[in-house]
Amino acid sequence: MGLTYVNTSAYYDANGDHGNYQNISLQEIIDSFKAAYVGEGKICEKVLDTDVTFFAIRGMQELSYDTLKSERDWEVVVPATLVLVMPHDFVNYVKLSWSDGSGIEHVIYPTKLTSNPAQESNTIDTWGGFDATTSTDESSTTKANFNNNTSAQSEFDYDDNVYDLNTGQRYGIDPQHAQVNGSFYIDESAGKFHFSSNLSGKTLVLKYISDGMVTTGGTLSLANTKIHKFAEEAIYKYMAYGLLSARNDSNPNMLQLLKKERFAEQRKAKLRLSNIKIEELAQIMRGKSKWIKH
Repeated sequence: MGLTYVNTSAYYDANGDHGNYQNISLQEIIDSFKAAYVGEGKICEKVLDTDVTFFAIRGMQELSYDTLKSERDWEVVVPATLVLVMPHDFVNYVKLSWSDGSGIEHVIYPTKLTSNPAQESNTIDTWGGFDATTSTDESSTTKANFNNNTSAQSEFDYDDNVYDLNTGQRYGIDPQHAQVNGSFYIDESAGKFHFSSNLSGKTLVLKYISDGMVTTGGTLSLANTKIHKFAEEAIYKYMAYGLLSARNDSNPNMLQLLKKERFAEQRKAKLRLSNIKIEELAQIMRGKSKWIKH
């Protein structure tokens, strides 16, 4: 692909499409796949357009669960009801935390000691109060508090879980309960989060996994669904393997080869997206009593 802009001033404009060059739309993936893989004498002969679209969507979803950076986040104040509905594109949570006045996040841990056998009423709050596909707010309370923090404390002073006032009273404590940040549990059948009472009114931050699909007006939008270019070859191999595995006349040797290539490309994409930097790793390891040569 060529550069997005001939005149880069449009990109650096306040309303420019920032950072999107690293991604490619799912519609472009489908079009490129048809040009390279579909046709007489190619790997995927006589396949339907609908089949190509289906396996492109499935590839996007599967890669989102394991390989892609498909983590999204929300910030909302926990209401007095202590109940929040899952985001509409929620698949699984990565981390829940609440942020204090300095913008530091404190991890909230799940509890297995309670449940929700009775159904709640319908008078509950929702995440943010707006449709995430049509409106976003890039200035969060957590970010503002962190930026406005003028204290000398650093983030390393937080969440050490050392109970100074409980000296001599910690023997035999269960580590999963050795924290004071609060707790939550998920009512899967109702699609709701339930929080402990000490979290009422706190600014909650939810990081969760989505399937990466984008909808516009309730309709799936292939043009707005983006995949990172590091995983472009991985989704091509996923589509090729899926299309041939669905046919009853596919060459078993070809299927086995595509299966290996799919695994290899997915692994390579995961390594690329892990974004490990040797200088940053060395700086961390300096505190581990290790000799680092680089």
